[in-house]
Amino acid sequence: MSQANVCKFIDVCASDDVWIGEMLVFDVGQREVLVMNVQGEFHAYDNVCPHQSVPLAEGSFEDGVLTCRAHQWTFDARSGCSINPSAERLTKYPIRIENNRVLLGDSPLDT
Repeated sequence: MSQANVCKFIDVCASDDVWIGEMLVFDVGQREVLVMNVQGEFHAYDNVCPHQSVPLAEGSFEDGVLTCRAHQWTFDARSGCSINPSAERLTKYPIRIENNRVLLGDSPLDT
């Protein structure tokens, strides 16, 4: 059984609050989780760059690519996989939309 099946989901906002091409940060337990809307698909990741723990929300999000402000590391917003450099991955959180509400899982997915 995956963690997505056993975690609790927390209502964080209306789906209309995160416009296409935008990102917002929410507190989920002891973590900050970054929610991004990529062409109508919602994705959620730990708000920390794996390089030097810089908040990813301080970076830019354009054309489905998330860029860390500190050293320009880039990540595919759909998969969480790094583009440059390769071989890194963001910590992904379960996310779902129900009744136009964004629900975030309270623990990361197993990768």
